Amino acid sequence: MRGRGADEYAYFTAPFTALAHRGGITEDAPAEVENSLRGFVAAWAFGFTHLETDVHVTSDGTLVAFHDKVLDRATDASGHLADLPWAEVSRARIGGSEPIPTLAELLDALPQARFNIDLKAPGAIEPLVATLEQHGALDRVCVGSFHRASIAAFRRLTGGRVATSASPVEVGVFGLVPGVRDRWPLAGQAFQMPTHEPRTRLPLVTRGMIEAAHRRGAVVHVWTINDRPEMERLIELGVDGLVSDDLATLKAVLVERDLWEGHA
Repeated sequence: MRGRGADEYAYFTAPFTALAHRGGITEDAPAEVENSLRGFVAAWAFGFTHLETDVHVTSDGTLVAFHDKVLDRATDASGHLADLPWAEVSRARIGGSEPIPTLAELLDALPQARFNIDLKAPGAIEPLVATLEQHGALDRVCVGSFHRASIAAFRRLTGGRVATSASPVEVGVFGLVPGVRDRWPLAGQAFQMPTHEPRTRLPLVTRGMIEAAHRRGAVVHVWTINDRPEMERLIELGVDGLVSDDLATLKAVLVERDLWEGHA
């Protein structure tokens, strides 16, 4: 592997990583308040130490923890985040009740939590680096992006100090072309991926792929798994982590298998 392996980053110290997708769903935070501070606090209270979020940047440079590039689906407001100032975005309410958090707010509110962060917009790269440095959070996160150029730029700015995940190109090649797995120049420490290639439905997460990732010093985290039999199948296959909305089911499966490493 080019650079450091996953075992050299504090983010990956748990033997199995359970990730709360956009904060997940709990009794204290239903699905409609996804990616809100309320949701993340509820996931932490339920014992999850690793939380998944996306980041965008407003027109005036505020880094927000939010999944969509527009406000329309998840909030009572509308418009593209990149076109709106923070003063306007801050008035939007997720599910009609919860404000959109900044990443800084999440890092401050949950100082012991670790975050898997998806860079959704190129304009968020420098604000993300600055926020992580200001909060001393470089070792608390793993950063990825669906945009190969974005994750490459983030790696250049952080110089290997932050754990990163493979780009979609790396995931596709590693998952579908077995012959290159032992020589492909990996730059990240984690494969964070779906079970199948979205367009062709060809399987990506196989035992051979997982074993090759481990040989290269990388871990395999699979998203977004809400079905108990599928959770169990992937654990048996040898994955290192699962991303889920259904926190109760994932926690129960991991407790039964003595893999739960949550704080509660």
